[in-house]
Amino acid sequence: MLESQITELYNNPPTHYGEEHFQLFESFATALDQGNIRACEKLAGTWKVNAWIKMGILAGFRMGRLAAFSEEGFFDKHTIGPRYFTLSDQVRMVPGGSSARRGCYLAPGVTVMPPAFINIGAYVDSGSMVDSHALVGSCAQIGKNVRLSAGAMIGGVLEPIGSRPVIIEDEAFIGGNTGIYEGIIVGTRAVVASGTIITASTPIYDAVNMQYLPRDAVGSFSIPGSAVVVSGMRKLKSNNEFGIYCPIIIKYRDAKTDVSVALEHELRHLLD
Repeated sequence: MLESQITELYNNPPTHYGEEHFQLFESFATALDQGNIRACEKLAGTWKVNAWIKMGILAGFRMGRLAAFSEEGFFDKHTIGPRYFTLSDQVRMVPGGSSARRGCYLAPGVTVMPPAFINIGAYVDSGSMVDSHALVGSCAQIGKNVRLSAGAMIGGVLEPIGSRPVIIEDEAFIGGNTGIYEGIIVGTRAVVASGTIITASTPIYDAVNMQYLPRDAVGSFSIPGSAVVVSGMRKLKSNNEFGIYCPIIIKYRDAKTDVSVALEHELRHLLD
């Protein structure tokens, strides 16, 4: 019912938005806030984009008017605005300048260190940490017990509406000052080392299997589960004297990697 109503609102916008349209969007945004609907979900082992969710978000921008949220000093579309949490949400939002936008979901047990930003349509599952200066872009999907280290940039996407957002699966570790964009999937328990940039336009070399990762069904890349990815370089075909950036899978997670990740996690909790 909600899906068909939102699709109609997006495809056939009225010349004048009435109270019934704003009530419809309120129901839609509340469902996003509560995690009852999401922009992308895993079904039968495959991530499926729910384009109608993006339609609803874009309709909300279209029908909104610029408004002042005086207490926070924000100016945004009145249909969107900031996401407010209560103690019952069981989200640890540490003081110091973090912000979450209406229409994002943070599960109980999520920790957000200041300053961080979570955009509309994003989904952050239980036990995950969004560290200082990290960004979770619009419609990005973050799994359970994921660590987004300080300065990690998780790209978002609203248009085209069928585009897959960045997906970080359960128990992945994303190092500091990383950038993951353009529909990349980081598999379960994978590790992305600090400073690594991963996009759909940059080939990724698997040094363990001695081959480049193939593009997946949507033309992006899926980092295999437990892969450990670092910044690297490959030679230019046109000139061997020069190299170009290339993320490299140097190994797959082992006991030593697990100890390093666990130690970093425990030290961070002691300092928080």
